[in-house]
Amino acid sequence: MSFTDADLIARVLLHEDHNAFGELVRRHQSPVRAFLTRMTRGDSHLADDLAQETFLKAWRNLQTFRGGSRFSTWLFGIAINEFRSAARQRKELALEDVTGSPPELAEPSAAASSNLRLDLAAALKLLNSNERATVLLCCQNGLSHEEASQVLDCPLGTVKTNVLRGKEKLRRRLSPAYKNYEAT
Repeated sequence: MSFTDADLIARVLLHEDHNAFGELVRRHQSPVRAFLTRMTRGDSHLADDLAQETFLKAWRNLQTFRGGSRFSTWLFGIAINEFRSAARQRKELALEDVTGSPPELAEPSAAASSNLRLDLAAALKLLNSNERATVLLCCQNGLSHEEASQVLDCPLGTVKTNVLRGKEKLRRRLSPAYKNYEAT
């Protein structure tokens, strides 16, 4: 029998069930770590540290989860706050507001299909942190614009704008490299 996130949360809150919380971690660890890895521009060690802090804070504050959103939405909110805290301490992660064009990607290789994932990761690094966060939350993790607005604690219109700008920047960076790939 598979328990829902709500069932597991109830077991943790009512019985301090460490196994139930362990199952929540197993379910959500990969998406949270992937999100943080991309937010930290590939620094997997920092992303792992931030993910660990995210789950520790979730454990300590689970009683504040009201169930008005999905558990994953609440968890991504903690994760983005952990990222923002790290960004305040590390200049290279600062939540910049880039208004100009980021630098161009290197010329694509002939084996475009095998490099798509690497090129996408490189293109995501060129987005500013706000655009990167909204694109990752909405496009990779399947959050609605409203959920992303809640996670990022910013207006819905800002989320929509950041998603559109981010996707357009990605499209401009990747489309020249993959116009032949799409034809196959």
